[in-house]
Amino acid sequence: MYRYKLTIEYDGRFFCGWQRQKNILSVQEAIETAVRSFSGQQDVLVYGSGRTDAGVHALGQVAHVDLEKEFAPYRVMDALNFYLRAYAVTILAVDQMPTDFHARFSAKSRSYVYRIINRRGPLAIETGRAWHVIKPLDTASMQEAAQLLVGLHDFNSFRAIRCQAASSLRMVDSFTVTKHNETVQLEVQSRSFLHNQVRIMVGSLVLIGEGKWTLEDLSRALALADRREAGPTAPPDGLYFSKIIY
Repeated sequence: MYRYKLTIEYDGRFFCGWQRQKNILSVQEAIETAVRSFSGQQDVLVYGSGRTDAGVHALGQVAHVDLEKEFAPYRVMDALNFYLRAYAVTILAVDQMPTDFHARFSAKSRSYVYRIINRRGPLAIETGRAWHVIKPLDTASMQEAAQLLVGLHDFNSFRAIRCQAASSLRMVDSFTVTKHNETVQLEVQSRSFLHNQVRIMVGSLVLIGEGKWTLEDLSRALALADRREAGPTAPPDGLYFSKIIY
């Protein structure tokens, strides 16, 4: 077997998420179908570095696949993109890797970007690709608050009720909030995240940006480790799986 690392971009609006599901199209299924079409290999599994929910996008998702025959990486990339042309999925790069490489378990950190368009006028071009927030956001306060979430914490308040992770302890390596004109961008990095952790953290920081919460409110939500204490789950539209570090 020959192992290939795939770096992938996709528009999450057209999929049920990354993970394969019955009777509804996932990114994983689209890529596995393309691999089968290209290679003639029927037993195909594509392993992603992490799952994304319906509506969540990727700028640099990583997956790996094992092929029975050896191909030049550029041929794999071109062939997969040919068969993926009907989908909002692009293979940005392909690298042949040793067989002990694993897209998920070899990852040292993952980064997500969340985009907010902060203006009164409704979205046209950015519909489905950003969260539209009308009330002016105090991004300096959001940046200050984001630092409370950096480090090792119990993020039980900031995960979905249906999250299946055995522990809610996570180390957030960095969290930055920046603004350029009407675009607010939040970028967070960690080895791993809980289900909906990034979206709930963003929803909580927006409460601070709108002046509805203080730093003390965020600290309290974190300390109580109760989902009912944290802010709302931000919509999937603005979330992008941006990069993986190995």
